[in-house]
Amino acid sequence: MFCPFCKHTDTKVLDSRVTDEGGAIRRRRTCPACEKRFTTVEQMQLMVLKRSGATEPFARDKAISGVAKACKGRPVSADDLACLGQQVEDTLRASGQVEINTQDIGLAILDPLKKLDEVAYLRFASVYKSFASADDFVAEIAGLLADTTDDSINAITDGQSFEIHHATTEDRSTR
Repeated sequence: MFCPFCKHTDTKVLDSRVTDEGGAIRRRRTCPACEKRFTTVEQMQLMVLKRSGATEPFARDKAISGVAKACKGRPVSADDLACLGQQVEDTLRASGQVEINTQDIGLAILDPLKKLDEVAYLRFASVYKSFASADDFVAEIAGLLADTTDDSINAITDGQSFEIHHATTEDRSTR
């Protein structure tokens, strides 16, 4: 490690600590030439494997900018986007892979975005999943409604089992 002050080629580590929930190592260093101290942070670098075959370092801001476009005009704050970006990065790091393809990044974005804002989720999913027709939207919305209905029923029943009967117009007229 070069000294950032005098560019001496040899520095000494005084202290090392694990930070960022084990995702990084913070090292306190000193330079024997100029005797100045400085801190370095070492973190595993995620690489993105693009469709073209090229690789580049993962940039959380780049992932968030794509999501921000889907959230335009929605009640989603910059803090919400920052938290989503952190969730996505944590998910990718937890996978243990050093190279992540763009498809996996999109998948990591979809679930937290669905929880954050369903309209923004539909916008993002329509581009990410390459919706070709209105039928694709209908299918995705049906999935969202099914998830929402299941969550609502579970919240109402508090885990108890109930049979739910939906009365049709025909059922009501025979009563």
